[in-house]
Amino acid sequence: MKKYEPQHEEILSAGIDIGTSTTKLVISKFSLMNMAGGMHMPRIEIINKEVLHRSPIYRTPLLSQATIDMEAVDELVKKEYANAGISPNDIQTGAVIITGETATKQNAQEMVHHLSDHAGEFLVATAGPDLEGIIAAKGSGAYEYSKKTGKVIANIDIGGGTANAAVYKSGKLCGTCTLHIGGRLIEFTGNQIKSISPPIKQLFRQWGSPYSEITAGDIRNRYEIKRLTDFMAAVIARMLKRDLSAADQPLLLGHEPNWHEDIDEIMFSGGISECLYQYETRTPGKYDDIGEMLAASLRENRELSEWKWITPDETVRATVLGAGTQTTEISGATIHVEEKDLPLRNLPVFQVPFGHELKKGLNRMREAVKQALDMFDPQIEGQNFALYITELPYLGFRDVQELAAMILEAIKVKPNPAQPLVIVLESDHAKVLGQTIKVQNQEQSIICIDQIRVEHGDYIDIGHLLLTGVVPVVIKTLTFHH
Repeated sequence: MKKYEPQHEEILSAGIDIGTSTTKLVISKFSLMNMAGGMHMPRIEIINKEVLHRSPIYRTPLLSQATIDMEAVDELVKKEYANAGISPNDIQTGAVIITGETATKQNAQEMVHHLSDHAGEFLVATAGPDLEGIIAAKGSGAYEYSKKTGKVIANIDIGGGTANAAVYKSGKLCGTCTLHIGGRLIEFTGNQIKSISPPIKQLFRQWGSPYSEITAGDIRNRYEIKRLTDFMAAVIARMLKRDLSAADQPLLLGHEPNWHEDIDEIMFSGGISECLYQYETRTPGKYDDIGEMLAASLRENRELSEWKWITPDETVRATVLGAGTQTTEISGATIHVEEKDLPLRNLPVFQVPFGHELKKGLNRMREAVKQALDMFDPQIEGQNFALYITELPYLGFRDVQELAAMILEAIKVKPNPAQPLVIVLESDHAKVLGQTIKVQNQEQSIICIDQIRVEHGDYIDIGHLLLTGVVPVVIKTLTFHH
């Protein structure tokens, strides 16, 4: 076998986050090294990550309430690249993400595609609310903190339009929840109310007079607005306790809190966290909105004070730094891949935990594939995804056959049967499972790899088969759907 010398390589990554209130960019350098010496197969790992450049925090340029100013964003990105002394060709990886209320703008998709064409090699996606919370928890330090301490920590990322909560225990995602709570849900001009967002209008109608009469043009300093931000803080506390009431429903975006653990500690990130901690020296002036008032309500809320508050590593930049993170791994050597289908890029990962019981896992498989379709391919456009099967029990020959048959049955709901079936395993079953699926369905193209540590919602790139019989896998902790 060839002797592998340690190899060293540096790559540049850019993260661009276009949010409801603010837009920012970071450029990072990753140092990669082959950590396997002597006669071992190569194992490429990122040994160092360094942020080279952080842009100032810009207000997100909009042409109207419904349209992003694409030219202005383009100019802003070009300017920051110049300030960092790099060109788009220097960037090998990264992400353009559109978050919060900005993701609902008419030209949001056009914007990310336009930027990714001009800004280097990018994973292109618009972040949905659940997955946005996961990215922010990575950037804020909550995810790492949960790994270090083993505690259950909730990161609540509150921006201009949404509060995205992600709960972690020992580095594992327990669940998410998103609320219509943010600094720009009421905006002001001078001493008057400029705009009230639809979820707040609905809430005010529910509360009745005098709230239902509040409208644009009214005076800014109404006590009712402070009552609103106090209510928002109380809703966050109830959400963390998994105890949302019927009265809270106008502020719930999507599903109820879906974790089962009791939360030990909490962390706030996002623009409202910046109001709490003031890390930034270069913020774009005071906002004419309810952000400061909301931060004060969070500080004053008695229920929230029952938890220990952990100071975040990042406030308003948590999402962009979470988005700029990636790792490269090498699969195990016992895999089943079809060379004609490689490389595969930007596959979202959907985790299917078996709980160490084959029957339980098999019963979950159909529903898991349906949920993956809902999350990653809601328009049924044929976005492929990888099934990440974890916590498998010991499998005998018959068990592997049963698992293969169930996977083939479950994927019948996918809109494009010609797509490769991509399976990532925690345990060393990839070769036998891949071959068994192939025997059961000769037509099915299969990529089955193992010994890769991914997480629910990560994106992966799978490269060409190497001479050693392994594939390089780039894991992007970039979790979006639209």
